[in-house]
Amino acid sequence: MNQLIRKAGEAALRLLYPNTCPLCGRVTEREVCPDCAREVRPLREPLCKKCGKPIGSDQEEFCRDCSRTRHYFDEGRALWLHRKQAAWSIYQFKFHNRRIYAGFYASEMARTYGGYIRKRGISLIVPIPLGRKKRRSRGFNQAEILAEKLSGKVQIPLDADHLVRWRDTKPQKSLDPTARRENVRGIFRWTGRSLSGQKVLLIDDIYTTGSTLDSASRTLKKAGAEKVYFLTISIGQGY
Repeated sequence: MNQLIRKAGEAALRLLYPNTCPLCGRVTEREVCPDCAREVRPLREPLCKKCGKPIGSDQEEFCRDCSRTRHYFDEGRALWLHRKQAAWSIYQFKFHNRRIYAGFYASEMARTYGGYIRKRGISLIVPIPLGRKKRRSRGFNQAEILAEKLSGKVQIPLDADHLVRWRDTKPQKSLDPTARRENVRGIFRWTGRSLSGQKVLLIDDIYTTGSTLDSASRTLKKAGAEKVYFLTISIGQGY
C-alpha cells in the first residue's frame, strides 16, 4: 500500500512539475530532449592545447588568441561552444534562477572530464567569485553552485571562501579584449593558507578571452599554486 501511495505521489508531481530539458526548456521524459542530445555534443579534438577552443586542424597547437596572448592558467577545457541551446541554458541558469541546471552541468563535466581531472592531479576546486553588486542582485554565484556540485561528483575538496573579488568591475561583455584584461587586472585576492604544491581547478560559466580566469590564476600562483587549470560550461569561438 505504501508503495502504491508513493508511486501515485510521484506521478502527481510529474504532472504538476514535468521534467524539462536543461538545454531548451521543452518538456521531456529524458534528462535531455532527443533534439538537444543530438545537437549539443561535447567539444572534440582538435582543440587548442591551452584554452580548449576548437581549432582548424591537428597541425595547429593553439587558437589565434592563445598564440599571441600570455595566459597565467596552465590549461583549460569547456563542455560546449557558447551558441544556440548552450547559450540559452546558461542565460536561464544565471539570470532566471535555474540553479537546478548546475547538477546537469556538473554531471556532464564529470562524465566528459573526469579522466582529465584525475590525470592532472587536481587537489582543490575553486569557483570564480562574483562582485558584491552582482552577488546581491542575482542572489547567488553560479560558478560557486556549479563548483560545489562538481566537487561532490569527483570527490575533490572545494574552497569557495578564500578567493575573493575585492572590487566590482564593469561588465566584461561590453569591452574589447584589451579592455577586458585591464578591467580585471588585480581584482582577486587569496585570503587562505598557502597553496604551495596544490594543483587547482578554477570553475566558471563561460570562457571568452580568458581575462578573468587569467587574473584569478595569477593570484592563485602568487599564493603558491603549482598549476592552475579551468573548466567552464561553454567557450566562445571569437578572438
